[in-house]
Amino acid sequence: MLAVALCLPPFYLDAFWLRIGLFSMAAAIGAVGLALLSGTAGQLSLGHAFFLAVGAYGYAWLAGEPGPGLPPALAALLAVLLAGAAGGLFSPVAARVKGVYLGIATLALVFLGHHVLLTADSVTGGFNGRSVPPLTLGGFAFARSDPEPTVLGVPFGAEERLWYLGLALFAFTWFTARGLLRSRPGRALAALRDSETAASVMGVDVARHRSAAFVVSSMYAGLAGVLLALAFRRVVPDYFSLALSVDYLAMIVIGGLGSVAGATAGAVFVTALPLLMTRYADQLPLVTAPGSAEGAVGPTEAARYLYGAAIVLVLLYAPDGLHGLARRARDRVRRRRSRAPAPDAVVPPPSQPTAARTKEHTP
Repeated sequence: MLAVALCLPPFYLDAFWLRIGLFSMAAAIGAVGLALLSGTAGQLSLGHAFFLAVGAYGYAWLAGEPGPGLPPALAALLAVLLAGAAGGLFSPVAARVKGVYLGIATLALVFLGHHVLLTADSVTGGFNGRSVPPLTLGGFAFARSDPEPTVLGVPFGAEERLWYLGLALFAFTWFTARGLLRSRPGRALAALRDSETAASVMGVDVARHRSAAFVVSSMYAGLAGVLLALAFRRVVPDYFSLALSVDYLAMIVIGGLGSVAGATAGAVFVTALPLLMTRYADQLPLVTAPGSAEGAVGPTEAARYLYGAAIVLVLLYAPDGLHGLARRARDRVRRRRSRAPAPDAVVPPPSQPTAARTKEHTP
């Protein structure tokens, strides 16, 4: 039923809501990768924006001109592998450094990547970025066409087509990540997060599993970057900044560390909130429309204040995030249902008190 419901929005929602869904699905794919790295393996990373940029720019260059001009589907696959290769090059550092030191080390990737995006004009287009070629599969293009095809009386433009592509990629991410968490490597990563000493005693290769988690997380980020590039239709360096990495950390903290469903919920919250506040800024108190007088609180700043407050509340009252809240609410409902008597059940009459039996004398 949920899968069918997720297939219906292109028939009923306009382009604005479909774009919110696309950005949310792309963010969820990247957040799931970071949740595997930080929530399951216990490694702090502030360089997630770098691997998103590798996926986005890798696809734009491999499939575009100037560039090799590869088939878009092949370019998308190679862009994901390129992000994984970038994570593999950094994985020796991730295997030896942990905690805040790893966070500082990955922070260098963001600054280095932003510098390369601005200076490598022949590949990245420099400050103005570069346009993104549409993805085509078997002659079907996930882009606007003239005339637009009609399905059940609804014209299918770029957003409607990309919706199903994003849904397929997100479903792939969901099932592969959940399968990984339930597998032997996933249990090894969880043991590594709880105690490296105990994990090594049980036979877990600490360095190898740390490196593998970083590579897998980088590939998920690369896939998210490809979908973001297709949704934006143009990539610019300023989008892949440190603020984007902080946003992804906020997603997994609000949703719940180490949970695929929690990372998805946090990604939808953090991604959709500023877009919704921008659209309805004129109807919200204390929020002004973009481009208003200096000193006023714009929708983007207001959204950051709100999910910053959400992070504080989660850390104080729900350390396991939205996923933990939903799980506890579900368990509470189940307990109430188990305690409630069945409607057709016969309630036995209360038993009558019996007279106390006289204790027999023991000779």
